[in-house]
Amino acid sequence: MSITNRTQVTELIVMTRIKKGLSWAKIAKAVGQSKEWTTAALLGQMQMTKQQAKAAGKLLDLPADAVLLLQQVPYKGSLPTAVPTDPLIYRFYELVSVYGTTFKELIHEEFGDGIMSAIDFKMDMTREADPKGDRVKIVMSGKYLQYKTY
Repeated sequence: MSITNRTQVTELIVMTRIKKGLSWAKIAKAVGQSKEWTTAALLGQMQMTKQQAKAAGKLLDLPADAVLLLQQVPYKGSLPTAVPTDPLIYRFYELVSVYGTTFKELIHEEFGDGIMSAIDFKMDMTREADPKGDRVKIVMSGKYLQYKTY
């Protein structure tokens, strides 16, 4: 199979991970980054260093072209539709639709006129035990960036 674009790399990674029975956390350990960042990178949203790409490539038996493409700047935000149709991803869209104005108001009140960076950003996703049903806990931390006047 000839690898010619990043989408093919992502599809190959997803299938190989399933076939090998590898968790994203195990791949992340080999890459040397968090499971959240590594998963984003392997799904085509982050650029890996040569060392990171080689580590992922070795564990996933990726061809050289795939390892090379992992090192390229990706086209970020590449969901197939403007409004996501996958139910889990849609819930994040729903969170922003319902709570986006609240996030905006509270961030502006606390910090001023600016944004939370998705570039200088950290995320941690964990499972939280609950007697009524386990919960998904996601902690996001982005650097505050003030709008400048000029």
